[in-house]
Amino acid sequence: PAASTAPIQLEFAYLKYDQVVREEGKYDWSAVEKLLDDVASRKHQAILRWHDTYVGKPNGVPEYIKSLRDYHATTALSEKKPTEFPDWSHPELRRFLLEFFTRFAEKYDRDPRVAFVQVGFGLWSEYHIYDGPMQLGTTFPDRAFQGLFASHLASQFQHTPWMISVDAAGDHAPFVSDESLRDLPFGVFDDSFNHRRHKQENEPNWVALGNDRWKIAPAGGEFSFFEAKDQKKALSVNGPHGVPFEKQAAKFHVSFIIGDDQPNFQNSERIRAAGQACGYRFRVTRFECNAVRSIVTIENVGIAPIYHDAYPAVHGVRSKQTLKGLLPGESQWFEIESGGSAPVLTVQSDRLVSGQEIQYEAALP
Repeated sequence: PAASTAPIQLEFAYLKYDQVVREEGKYDWSAVEKLLDDVASRKHQAILRWHDTYVGKPNGVPEYIKSLRDYHATTALSEKKPTEFPDWSHPELRRFLLEFFTRFAEKYDRDPRVAFVQVGFGLWSEYHIYDGPMQLGTTFPDRAFQGLFASHLASQFQHTPWMISVDAAGDHAPFVSDESLRDLPFGVFDDSFNHRRHKQENEPNWVALGNDRWKIAPAGGEFSFFEAKDQKKALSVNGPHGVPFEKQAAKFHVSFIIGDDQPNFQNSERIRAAGQACGYRFRVTRFECNAVRSIVTIENVGIAPIYHDAYPAVHGVRSKQTLKGLLPGESQWFEIESGGSAPVLTVQSDRLVSGQEIQYEAALP
């Protein structure tokens, strides 16, 4: 189905730095604004992935940097396609990237149109160049800059969760060997979430970056393209390789999965059910009121917490406590300074676009 009628809440998009910056110091966010407005018009939020390298395409480095006399990009084959790789040895590219995310966070860190931000290096920002010239300090940033970049993002994003690929667990990256970097509040994404050798090849990366990371930052990913059946059977009863999607999702506590091919293989009801198996799920187990006050107990019966502030509210009066961070299986008690004989309970958040709402189920005595 079209995105406007699909049973989803999130839309994913790749973005390049040169879509915003062509001349030094001049930022034009119109392409980002158009994308976010389009997504919000469908009552959805966006997951944005900023990337510098995409197979078969020029890289996303701003033109003013490419034109510097001592900047030398590398063009080489990746997946048998001519692909342009950045020159990470150049100090201006490194300086620009830090500045870019300072500016981006200043503008979008509180924007309800943005759910999560994905970042990284290499092909598709997936923290690898699995096919092509993988050269630290040249086609891929050196470990020192990777660490500086991650620390910078942590200092800039105070409200919007940011994520890196699970492939950042490799020895070409500094995270596994540097506890201070692992302590940063980044989430992780896995773009081969259900392939045949996931347990042997991908799962160790999840473990290396922190088994409990999902408690503070989102986890997500994309159905694999290694084999045709990874897509075709992604949502079949036993998945493509004997593991049902819901079981895999719960194991890794994912809040979303990219499955843009699934309308070719599944009906809307199945896609909706898969989406509802991800992330948080709130159940009201107590709701008592008098004339001026309400008591509400809410349990998270999902597989992950909500990563933005959300507040139980009665007649629009919010609790002073947030649902953010309520872990699966946990309950929280809320006191709200509003009541009456016909109380209306909602869950409110400033990180929703117009037309969105946070729903809940009720199991009241």
